[in-house]
Amino acid sequence: MSFSQDFCSLGDTLDLRDELRGIRHCLHRHPEIAFREVKTADLVAQSLESWGYAVTRGLGGTGMVGTLKAGAGSRAVAIRADMDALAIDEETGRAYASVEPGMMHACGHDGHTAMLLGAARQLARTRCFEGTVHLVFQPAEEIGTDSGAKRMIEDGLFDRFPCDAIFGLHNHPGCPAGTFMFRGGPFMAACDTVELTVRGRGGHAARPHLTVDPIVVGAALVGALQTVVSRSVDPMQAAVVTVGAFNAGRAANVIPEEARLKVSVRSFDADVRKLIERRIRALAKAYADAHDASIDVDLLPGYPVLVNTECETQLAMQVARELVGDANVIDGFGPIAGSEDFAYYLQERPGCFLRLGNGEGAAALHNASYDFNDDNLTVGAAYWTRLVERFLATRS
Repeated sequence: MSFSQDFCSLGDTLDLRDELRGIRHCLHRHPEIAFREVKTADLVAQSLESWGYAVTRGLGGTGMVGTLKAGAGSRAVAIRADMDALAIDEETGRAYASVEPGMMHACGHDGHTAMLLGAARQLARTRCFEGTVHLVFQPAEEIGTDSGAKRMIEDGLFDRFPCDAIFGLHNHPGCPAGTFMFRGGPFMAACDTVELTVRGRGGHAARPHLTVDPIVVGAALVGALQTVVSRSVDPMQAAVVTVGAFNAGRAANVIPEEARLKVSVRSFDADVRKLIERRIRALAKAYADAHDASIDVDLLPGYPVLVNTECETQLAMQVARELVGDANVIDGFGPIAGSEDFAYYLQERPGCFLRLGNGEGAAALHNASYDFNDDNLTVGAAYWTRLVERFLATRS
């Protein structure tokens, strides 16, 4: 098999640098949080329409799809960028820092959106592919549950915009800018939250024998929860159980009526995910019975495990090697204990989610000092363009 056209290279998008930087800085200055991405969606839609895309808005709330067809090819590919910001006060000191109190792009979704718009621009002006490309601009990735991806699928994303595969990426502080990272199979963790309410019998601190102390029960349960992974999960499987909040009482001389714990659970396997839930419920019952207390267990399901399909991962990785060279591509990266709602798309269609280095000294994601690396804008635009061209290549 040979390909009849040349594919996008890094130099082909360099003339878009200033335009993409301007878009990214505008988005950064005016961040919008989950399901409120109205102005962001307006900017994206106006840009796509001006370049000849058919734009469909209102999917999953403020989400949209820009569609472009070229040639007579019957295949279709989707590329996704997330648009939402976080509820964080910015501390970067940048000239384009957020002007919206309590909101900032602390995860780089402004950069993800700008990179995909760069690819949209390049694809529209070259049309070097045969088939259909759907550019998916998604709201509310950060919300943690009932997210933008889930809602867009429920709104008929793949029925209305059928595709043979879907791809997405996230920037990755700590790795050099322009470095691409891949992993086939389970790549990012499922994330669930468990809320435990320990109900005892309050009373005077000097008369503990007349009470059922929920703090003692909760403290014992915190210790027991540390055995869920270490003694119940196969050592060859990765999982995390973290108690992130323990709230009880207000005074030193009062034993309260109840204590509340919040637990974050991360896993990379569906069976392990179920096992951890069972163990938490069993431990809660056992410790409640042992102390004559009661414990309510509320499970708040989060995103599923993100599982990349092998064929699409190999293609995505090959495109990166062609674009930036073997030295700037990492195979077998991760797995990553963070979660990502792109996992919902991969439950419906084959695809690959990858990482792009944001700089070795870059601030961490979800940090008030974080900023997306503008050096990635034309790199990401060229990558998405080349991936679409390779996926929808004319074959001879």
